[in-house]
Amino acid sequence: MAEHIENAVASEEVVSVNFIEAEINKDNEEGVYGGRVHTRFPPEPNGYLHIGHAKSICLNFGLGKEYNGSTNLRFDDTNPEKEDVEYVNSIMEDVKWLGFDWTGEVRYASDYFGQMYEYAQKLISLGKAYVDDQTAEEIRQTRGDFNTPGTNSPYRERSIEENLALFEDMKQGKFKDGEKVLRAKIDMADPNIVMRDPVLYRIVNAEHHRTGAEWNIYPMYDFAHPIEDAIERITHSVCTLEFEVHRPLYDWVLVDWDDTEIPRQIEFARLNVTKMVMSKRKLRALVEAGLVSGWDDPRMPTISGLRRRGYTPSAIRDFCNRIGVAKADSTVDIALLEFCIREDLKLKAPRPMVVVDPVKVIIDNYPEGQTEIVTVENNPENEELGSREVTFGREIYIERSDFMEEPVKKFFRLAPGKEVRLKGAYFITCQSVIKDENGNITEIHCTYDPETKSGSGCTRKVKGTLHWVEASTAVDMEVRLYDYLLCEESDNKDFIADFNTESLQIMHSKGEASLATTVAGDHFQFLRQGYFVTDKDSEPEHIVVNRIVGLRDSWAKQQNK
Repeated sequence: MAEHIENAVASEEVVSVNFIEAEINKDNEEGVYGGRVHTRFPPEPNGYLHIGHAKSICLNFGLGKEYNGSTNLRFDDTNPEKEDVEYVNSIMEDVKWLGFDWTGEVRYASDYFGQMYEYAQKLISLGKAYVDDQTAEEIRQTRGDFNTPGTNSPYRERSIEENLALFEDMKQGKFKDGEKVLRAKIDMADPNIVMRDPVLYRIVNAEHHRTGAEWNIYPMYDFAHPIEDAIERITHSVCTLEFEVHRPLYDWVLVDWDDTEIPRQIEFARLNVTKMVMSKRKLRALVEAGLVSGWDDPRMPTISGLRRRGYTPSAIRDFCNRIGVAKADSTVDIALLEFCIREDLKLKAPRPMVVVDPVKVIIDNYPEGQTEIVTVENNPENEELGSREVTFGREIYIERSDFMEEPVKKFFRLAPGKEVRLKGAYFITCQSVIKDENGNITEIHCTYDPETKSGSGCTRKVKGTLHWVEASTAVDMEVRLYDYLLCEESDNKDFIADFNTESLQIMHSKGEASLATTVAGDHFQFLRQGYFVTDKDSEPEHIVVNRIVGLRDSWAKQQNK
C-alpha cells in the first residue's frame, strides 16, 4: 500500500478541488459580504491538538491568506471543568509552528460571556427560551427519537417574567449544578432532534481559568459558537461534518441578532488516518494511563508529538494540501503522511553513518594504531550540502543485520569468505567470527584490500556496500525506534487493550564523530536506516535521536516474503 501511494503521488501533480472555495467565490460574486473573507480557528482548550486539527488550521488560515482576508484564533472556553492554560499555550505554539499567525489578539468565548447572557435574556423576553427544572436524564428521556416526537417539558410555559427571574438566580449561583437549565423553545416534534428545545445554558459552579468565580452559568457550545462568530463578524464559519446537523440551530440562534450580516456555517469532512488514534478523549486516556510519556510522546498523533517525532511544518502542510477538502468522511492511509516527510527531507537532510545495532569488525591486516581520513558526501542527491571527512581505522562497527553466517540467496552483504565495500573506504572480506558462550557473535574478523580505496580508480566491483563507524571516534547514541500506537489488527474501539506494547524500541548505537555536536531538532537520514531527528532529551554527553520514518528496504521486503 505504502509503495503504491508513493508511486501514485510522485507521478501525478496534486490538484486541489475545494468546494469551500467555490462557495466563497460565489458569495464574493454576489457581494454577500462585500467581498470580505474572515475565518476563524476555534479550538476548545481541553487537550492538545492532533493532526486532524492541523487540517482545520491549514484550511481556515489558508483561506484567510488566499483571499487576503483575516483569520481569528479563538478559544471556546465554555467548559471550565475541563480547560487549562497549559492547553491554551500548546495550541498557540502549534498554530505558530505550522507557519500561521492570527489576526489581532487571541480571542476567547469568555470575552463575550456578558453579551451572550444579554442575548439569552432577549430570547427569553421574545418567548424563545425558558428555564427548565428537569434533570439531564429527564430531558434525554423526553426528547424522543427519530421515530418518536419529544414531549414538552412541564416548565415550558412558564411566564417570561418568571423565566427572567430564574435565569438571573441561576447567574447569581442560587442553584446547584444540574438543578436548572435554560432551553431554547423551538419544537419538540422537529425531525432534527438537535432542534427539540436544546439546552442553551447550564449551571457549573466551578472556577474558570480566565473569569474566576464571576460566572455560575456557562453557555453551551451550540449557543456560544454562532454568537462568537457574529460578534467577530466572521463570514464563513468552517467546521467539521458532525456539525452539519447542528447548522439549523446555528442559524436559529442568530435570527434575532442585531446585525444584518450573519455568518454562514460550511462543513467539511474531518481527517481520519489509518493506525492513528484521532480523539482527544482517547489520547487523554493514553496519557493518564501512563502508556505514553505525555502529550508530546513521539508516538502520539498530536501536533506536539509529531513535532517531537521529527515531522516538519512543511511536510504536514503538504499532507493537508494533498488530501484536499471533501464533503464525505474517509480515511487516509498513513503512508501518505510518511511520503510527505520523506519528500521534504530527502534533499535537505545530511546523511551521517550510524550503526543502530552494532557489531564490531576487526580488520586484521590493517596496521594497529593507524587511522586515516576518508571523504563521504553529505547527501548525494544535493551537491550543495558538500562532503565531510570521516575517520577510518582498524576497528569499526557495522550493522548486525549486515552480516549473515549462513547467507541466503540474494544476500549481498557481509558473510564468511564474501567481499563487500565499506562506504567511502575499502573492500573487506570476512575471514572468521568470534562468539560468546551463548552463541552470539561478538567480533567479525576481516581483511582489507589496500588497492580498493574509494576514489583510487579501482575498477573491481562488488554488489554490497555497507555503512560503518570507526570504533575509537564513535559517539554513543540512544536511538529510539518508534512504531504505531495500535496493533495492526486493531479496530480502534478498545484502544487501551489494542495498545502496541512494542511501539518503542530503544537501541544503544554508534554514530560517527560529527554527531557529537548535534542539538534538538536536527534532522538526518541515517544511511540505509531512515530519517531521524535529535530529541529534546538529548544532551552533549547523551545523544538521543528518534526515528521519524524508515526507508523502503528491498532486502527487508525479501525477508518478509
